[in-house]
Amino acid sequence: MSPVHGKHFITDSKTLVKDSLHGFVLANPHLALDEKEKVIFTKDLASVRSNQVTLFCGGGSGHEPAHAGYVGHGMLSASVSGHVFASPSSSQVLSCLRRVYSEKKGTLVVIKNYTGDVLNFGRAVERFKSEHVNQGKPVPKVAMVIVGDDVGVVNENDDDEGGVGRRGLAGTVLVYKLAGACAADGGSLEAVKQVAEYVAHHTFSIGCALDAASVPGQGFPRTLQDDEVEVGMGIHNEPGFEKKKLDPADILVQNLVEHIISSLPFKACKEDKSRVVLFVNNLGATSNLEMGLVTRLAVEAVKAQGIRIERVFSGTYMTALAMSGASLSLLVLPKEESRSQDLLSLIDSPAYCPGWINHAKVVDAGSTDESAMGPSQTFTPAKDARWERVIETVYKNVADKEPEVTRLDQIMGDGDCGEVLLSGVSAIHDASKKSDLPLNDPSSALARMSAILEGAMGGTSGIIYCLFLDGLAQSLSEVKGVKGSSTLSPKVWGMAMVQALDTLYQYTTARPGHRTLIDALEPFASSLAKTDDLDEALKAARAGAEATAQMKPKRGRAAYMGGDHQKVQDAGAAGLVAVLEGIVKALSSSS
Repeated sequence: MSPVHGKHFITDSKTLVKDSLHGFVLANPHLALDEKEKVIFTKDLASVRSNQVTLFCGGGSGHEPAHAGYVGHGMLSASVSGHVFASPSSSQVLSCLRRVYSEKKGTLVVIKNYTGDVLNFGRAVERFKSEHVNQGKPVPKVAMVIVGDDVGVVNENDDDEGGVGRRGLAGTVLVYKLAGACAADGGSLEAVKQVAEYVAHHTFSIGCALDAASVPGQGFPRTLQDDEVEVGMGIHNEPGFEKKKLDPADILVQNLVEHIISSLPFKACKEDKSRVVLFVNNLGATSNLEMGLVTRLAVEAVKAQGIRIERVFSGTYMTALAMSGASLSLLVLPKEESRSQDLLSLIDSPAYCPGWINHAKVVDAGSTDESAMGPSQTFTPAKDARWERVIETVYKNVADKEPEVTRLDQIMGDGDCGEVLLSGVSAIHDASKKSDLPLNDPSSALARMSAILEGAMGGTSGIIYCLFLDGLAQSLSEVKGVKGSSTLSPKVWGMAMVQALDTLYQYTTARPGHRTLIDALEPFASSLAKTDDLDEALKAARAGAEATAQMKPKRGRAAYMGGDHQKVQDAGAAGLVAVLEGIVKALSSSS
């Protein structure tokens, strides 16, 4: 079905997010805006950093009042916004983290479980850690909690190794609220993180929509019939698990509650004396009249299950633009009375931010504290003949192999893998020619290359390379007495690469056997660490890439295509082999 264009108040879709944030801070004088990075923060941030754990969140725009609406005393210290339904870049997130980080108390990052958010926020955290390590400072106290509360969709590619997992929905706001209250009450980073993790792991949500949302500048991606409802539709117009005839509201809400209850990983019923917080959320275009009905029906349906409701919240907390629909969330409280009361006291404490409807209070905190912005990472360019030879050889080899990598991706992906990889390699090659790399310091050089790749590549493959290089830079920085790449043996590089994989694995569930570039990267790193032999490591990488031809896709875009994978290599793995071939060829010719 072709897109149907909706009507919007709009001047320019490209500037809509910034224009909206400007209007938001004009209406909320306790907040300030970093327009370039699309970061909203409290004006008295310097004082906040000195007195409590700071918290920030972020994600794509279009979910207002999330995320900026929850910045204020008692909840978040800052938020960072991407384009509509798109994650902010890791550079945006890094700027926000530099601004809000509390050296004295630490910082908690809370995000929803979407691939772009996990990768970009994860990479920003690792870059931030690298900055401190490279400056001789202790590893900063930064923790991250990922919320996946959607029980409406089960990804068929999820397995015992984790998988993509559940999406983040309106239950994420409850994490902001309770963790923010704990921080405002003087809780340590560990205490704040524990509260956030409890809420994230014990909140369960499901949504339904009468139609998809019209995206400014794009229109409706698809529509439902007048007598249809879609259960499980995501907040970015992702399809749900069921389209069906629209039942009367009492039957529909009862089915939603029953689905949540049946999805709980533990017993929740009258006999178990379960107690919950009920969170009823407007997805953007449901009238307040209807929301009152949905709330009443949800309360009745939960009570009918023999479950005691301790608190009821109803309002517009996390939208999908102007989607006509609603979501229900249940936060299951601890059985222990004392722990349960502790959480209820946190949710009852006042939050001075515009998005928390039941506790909204605006306070003008004064002028913007410009000193809150931390220093950016600096480096001194330097030459190294060995590094330059490697970069040149990698560039030529990738350019030669790009057509084949692109062909492979046209079969199983969106056809841009080869071009994206060549774009990244070309950017590093250009920087080398301009002597714009600190090549006398391997750790700094890798960190700089990672930053270059982010701007040149984009997409999931780009952030995977960036995260790996961030981890590798950190690993090498721990090697004492390193003055140049020639002082590092292949075995040391291999061991550092294995450690870098551990960093990467914190933010992606892709593993060997999932038909991704990991199938070439992991064998290369493991072999190099074990054998100290570049040629053997390259053989292992090639074998790993070739083996992907027989694998069923479990991660990446190919996992969603279905059907026969046509017995061809994964394009990402083939592209990585082209990079590794260039490295090994350059180093072999110099030895």
